[in-house]
Amino acid sequence: MKTDGTAARAASDIAYQNEILRGVARTFALTIAQLPDALRDTVGNAYLLCRIADTIEDEPALAVEEKQAFSEHFIGVVAGARDPAPFARELGARLSASMTADERNLVANTPRVIRITRRSTPARQEALARCVGIMSRGMVEFQRNASADGLKDVDAMNRYCYHVAGVVGETLTALFCDYSDEIAARRDDLFPLAVSFGQGLQMINILKDMWEDRRRGVCWLPRDVFDAAGFDLRSLSPETADPGFLEGCRRLVAITHHHLANALRFITIIPARETAIRRSCLWPLGIAVLTLRRIHRTPGFRGGEDVKVSRRSVWAVAVVTSILARFDPALKLLFKLSSRGLPGTTAA
Repeated sequence: MKTDGTAARAASDIAYQNEILRGVARTFALTIAQLPDALRDTVGNAYLLCRIADTIEDEPALAVEEKQAFSEHFIGVVAGARDPAPFARELGARLSASMTADERNLVANTPRVIRITRRSTPARQEALARCVGIMSRGMVEFQRNASADGLKDVDAMNRYCYHVAGVVGETLTALFCDYSDEIAARRDDLFPLAVSFGQGLQMINILKDMWEDRRRGVCWLPRDVFDAAGFDLRSLSPETADPGFLEGCRRLVAITHHHLANALRFITIIPARETAIRRSCLWPLGIAVLTLRRIHRTPGFRGGEDVKVSRRSVWAVAVVTSILARFDPALKLLFKLSSRGLPGTTAA
């Protein structure tokens, strides 16, 4: 039985988690808030763990070897094998001015985040530790080989997307299955589509942020797709208007469309009465479809802001998908109408 002091600290940690979620990921904080009470804190905790792992990857002041060392330290922290306090102090001391105040705050409060992790069931802790291990090691691998020349091929892009997003889809599915026996009974159908769901959302980021990534000296586009279209990614620049480049982008839009269609299949496998879970998945899917449509219709865009979905559209997605969350035929029709004009759903 919890003492009053322990209960108060637990409540304080959850209050902190909810506050920092709004700081580091306002949109995801809104989707996480839609989840059932029995899932909300664990999924919010999972997001913060992934965000700490991302901060290690994103810190430009760290060499790849240092990123690997910090990542392994963090993997040990999440697994319960290492103390979070030294990790927080050491990483916090190395963060540069490129990190936001909220990101610094999150790293400094790693012990609070880990205390919430430790209050989860053993099955949930295992899922979170697996996610952080796969994500952190995968990100280091791709950071080590990152260049402005792009990834070798679609298979390499699929591997990259799995490590940074597909594994998150698997983790959410594991948490959903732990929450509901009815969902767990559909586990074998959900897991393959969960990876595709994560990849679809990540490919939106790859396409949307390609110019910002290029300025940082990296490119996550697959060379084989552009080679087949007659364009050499090594010549990529914001002034690019080559028909081969545009064709390559069109093919990637088609692959992304395929993954987002799989995401809808994933959502409709979740029992209709679990409207809160469906709603939390439908919001990012709806925003992703609208973003992909803007990318496809604006081939000359020069930055993520050029294809960003308006706040009004985000709220429209939230309202409409919330109303239709229980009705599969309506969701399928909405997806078809929203993705009208996109290239066919090509498998990766």
